[in-house]
Amino acid sequence: MSNKTKSASMPEPRLRRFYRDQVGPRVLQAFELKNVHQLPRIEKIVVNVGVGRHLENQKLKPEYRDAVIGTLTTISGQKPIMIAAKKAVSNFKVREGAPSAFMVTLRRERMWSFLDRLINLAMPRIKDFRGVSDKTFDRQGNFATGLTEQAVWPEINMAAVNHSHGMNINIVFSNSDPKMSRMVLAELGMPFVRPEVNTKAAAAGASSKPAGS
Repeated sequence: MSNKTKSASMPEPRLRRFYRDQVGPRVLQAFELKNVHQLPRIEKIVVNVGVGRHLENQKLKPEYRDAVIGTLTTISGQKPIMIAAKKAVSNFKVREGAPSAFMVTLRRERMWSFLDRLINLAMPRIKDFRGVSDKTFDRQGNFATGLTEQAVWPEINMAAVNHSHGMNINIVFSNSDPKMSRMVLAELGMPFVRPEVNTKAAAAGASSKPAGS
């Protein structure tokens, strides 16, 4: 069965349908766009785990390699590729060509499924979670965030994992800018940190209420 046939037979991801039916029209109106072709679009999500610090004699420990590959395969549904160091890094004693990271690039159905589980399953499990910073958009509207450990994914059985590791997550947009990308992600449910000014104002308003009101 071809990839196109598989994609056609798969149900439409819930979050993509929500973007098309609910989020897109709101962004269209908020930014006074003329048509849907001007809407920002999520093109891909890149997830990577750096391993350069875990090299011994320029080789990666098999157990750490297996933990990283296992995590990325489980949470993404596809096998990661290894990225080799393009140049030597003396501070970490990494030579050119040594393993630097493992990475998966998600598109279409897998991308939307991953984003849905990231927002609604993984992030709520972060200990003492207070929201995601919205200061990491670049000029094109691409968004970078990360997780400090793989345990927040409910599909990862930490009892069977020997090494804990974090990951970097980059959400790549097209036809966008930081403001539009932020609105798209916020409307999709990304739990951004609430502005501190609003929090203080709300607290002040609450404290100024008369007793019994």
